Amino acid sequence: MSTTSSSGLVVPARHQPDLPLDRLIRTDSPDAEAVEMDVVFVGGGPAGLAGAIELARLVKKDQEAGGGVGPIEIAVLEKAEALGGHSLSGAVVNPAPLRELFPELKDSDLPLRAPVGAERVYLLTEGRALRLPTPPTMRNHGHYVASLCEIVRWLGDKAEGLGVNMFTGFPAESLLVEDRRVRGVRTTPSGLKRDGQPGNGYTPPTDIKARVTVLAEGTRGALTQAWLRWQQVGSPNPMIYALGVKELWETKRPLEAVIHTLGWPLPRDAFGGSFFYPLEPNLVSLGLVVGLDYRETTLDAHLLLQKMKRHPLFRPYLEGGEMVEWGAKTIPEGGYYALPQRRHGDGILLAGDAAGFVEVASLKGIHYAILSGLYAARTIFAALKAGDTSAAGLAGYDRLVDASAIVRDLRARRNMRLVFQKAGFYLGGIEAALMTVTGGVFPGGRIASEPDAAVPRRPVPAEPFTPDGKLTFAKVEAVFKAGNATRDDIPSHLIVGGDKPPEVAEFYQHMCPAGVYERQGESLVVNAPNCVDCKATDVLGPRWTPREGGSGPHYRRM
Repeated sequence: MSTTSSSGLVVPARHQPDLPLDRLIRTDSPDAEAVEMDVVFVGGGPAGLAGAIELARLVKKDQEAGGGVGPIEIAVLEKAEALGGHSLSGAVVNPAPLRELFPELKDSDLPLRAPVGAERVYLLTEGRALRLPTPPTMRNHGHYVASLCEIVRWLGDKAEGLGVNMFTGFPAESLLVEDRRVRGVRTTPSGLKRDGQPGNGYTPPTDIKARVTVLAEGTRGALTQAWLRWQQVGSPNPMIYALGVKELWETKRPLEAVIHTLGWPLPRDAFGGSFFYPLEPNLVSLGLVVGLDYRETTLDAHLLLQKMKRHPLFRPYLEGGEMVEWGAKTIPEGGYYALPQRRHGDGILLAGDAAGFVEVASLKGIHYAILSGLYAARTIFAALKAGDTSAAGLAGYDRLVDASAIVRDLRARRNMRLVFQKAGFYLGGIEAALMTVTGGVFPGGRIASEPDAAVPRRPVPAEPFTPDGKLTFAKVEAVFKAGNATRDDIPSHLIVGGDKPPEVAEFYQHMCPAGVYERQGESLVVNAPNCVDCKATDVLGPRWTPREGGSGPHYRRM
């Protein structure tokens, strides 16, 4: 099948391999030496850790009261070598769910950097910054600037203190199922050679049985996609995504405000913007977010961020400083209409970014992830007490989520991201403002959307760019700053799906922020060890699948 339309447009979906359902859903019986757990949270991010903490506390309280639930074994699986190693966000955090999880603590005891003081929003042109009134959805009074890595490590310590079994470096490769019921997960093997055969240090996969499995594996989770496809759970709209590329800088000049920008360097038919946050007097977080429904084959989020740093708004803060860390990740942006119609099943729940709980207009997802973890824990505890972890026994989770701030906020802003896909930057901005004023009443019904991979891309010549190694950096330098320590001889975890025409190879080269894909002449070269698990490739190109534990980035302060 041709990968381009008759007009010469590149349509990524025409080339993307199908989801490898047979690898992700396994009907074979768990191994005789399977690890026995009651509940397993797949993903050691805010949702999984908050859920594990809340469940452990509920069980402990019940046992102390003689409630009869008995001992419950709880596990958290995290694919990174250490907690926080794959955690990346802006992040400005609404602390309310952390307060709910830890009512005994003061804000000063929580893993938050500093309260948001001054904040500004700018519309950028190539050489100027026009200050705009801060939209109501982006006002952050009462919120805190934070490092997601630090939040995750802190939550991990709290979970371990409650007796939760923490398994870091254990990606879940597949769901173990029987009939329609999820029975647990199988982890990835380690120590495989490039050809897939066992090498020195080979460790076979481990089966982990559980009465309930919570998929909290983050954005574009492979097991989440597989379960939704297997169970034919749909949504009114497909989920759409953005790609965020972020840097941490040690600076000579302090940043005195939380800053967000719109406009340049993005083309007018691309959705996104930038953030610039102070973490410490000499440490700032800078990033650019681009909707993956962009329309140009050569749009390159990493290079756009490099160009943006030359802008007069950013350059005075960064010049003379040092870029100390770099990272990238995708963000679910589909909102209310892209939420799975069911986030529970027989022996399974979906939480956090895996379920799409991100509200784009306010740039928030962390506190929704924590809330969803709390609701998952409370639902599981009630189900364990009742002895019913079937879909019927876990259905209360959806009721809790639907009645919460998660769905209330997403519904109020249900069309604000979607309008940009249809109307472009300026008209979309006007319509989004009307939606804000009316609380989502305008324009009323659902605005339909299409998957990112179905959006045609027009060929545009790539602009030459030469990084200087001081303010701007090549992708290979950025990947080094991500702490990527993936073995060079690891098997590729990317399903490419055959040869690619040069125009598709060119598109992949610019789409990936980590330099995984290169066009060399008429061919596509895949440098799989470069991958930082941002999942942009899984949205628009070759399929991402779980790989050996500890692979990918090793974020420290993101």
